[in-house]
Amino acid sequence: MKYNSEDGLSLSSQLCFPLYSAARNVTNLYSVWLKPYGLTYTQYIVFLALWEKDGISIGELCEKLMLDNGTLSPLLKRLQQAGYLERTRSRQDDRVVLVTLTDKGKALRDQVHDIPGQIAQYVNMEPERIQQLYELLYELIEKQEEAKQAKGDI
Repeated sequence: MKYNSEDGLSLSSQLCFPLYSAARNVTNLYSVWLKPYGLTYTQYIVFLALWEKDGISIGELCEKLMLDNGTLSPLLKRLQQAGYLERTRSRQDDRVVLVTLTDKGKALRDQVHDIPGQIAQYVNMEPERIQQLYELLYELIEKQEEAKQAKGDI
């Protein structure tokens, strides 16, 4: 970031702009590869989380994906209507809704398995630099969460 103390409102001094632009570009790239499967990027990350750990609560899924319930619930409803997952009430606590993949949702993993490799080709960065960027972004997220907690903004 090229911070200019003379003009802190210049575009080149804003951290938000390269983050926004890079995120938009990468998300759009995923969209190209997901379109043949009828998936959005947000639906894809839901599948990634569920392929990692199936049968989790909506609350846990929201936390894992850093999304709010208002964003996630309609998306889950559409995926359920498409036959990819089931939403059921927990037997231990009926306030908790669990999300479980159907056979169709599990089978989708084999169909989209090559997407990360395709994305890596288009990102066109050395794997070490991608790993470094990944770690820096998660460090930024962690620092933001720490700042929120310190201020009591949770």
